[in-house]
Amino acid sequence: MNTESFEAFKAHWLAHGFDEVLERDWAPGTVLETHSHPFVAQALVTRGEMWLGVNGKTLHLRPGDTFALDRDAPHTERYGPEGATYWVARKS
Repeated sequence: MNTESFEAFKAHWLAHGFDEVLERDWAPGTVLETHSHPFVAQALVTRGEMWLGVNGKTLHLRPGDTFALDRDAPHTERYGPEGATYWVARKS
């Protein structure tokens, strides 16, 4: 997968059947308690850092790291002191 640009990331995931691709920007220190989404997600962190809690494990993610979430998977999100940005492909 080409992750050199948002447009390349978007083209890749749309070609693989995903419905939409977005850039999400999070403010410093944002905390999202346990929640879920009605879609599958594939994401690439592009700025800052975040902690993603899924299935009893916490992943510390930095630029270049990827993560995936299944539809309706309970998870938590916490963003670092500089916030974070990630590109995310979603499939309903």
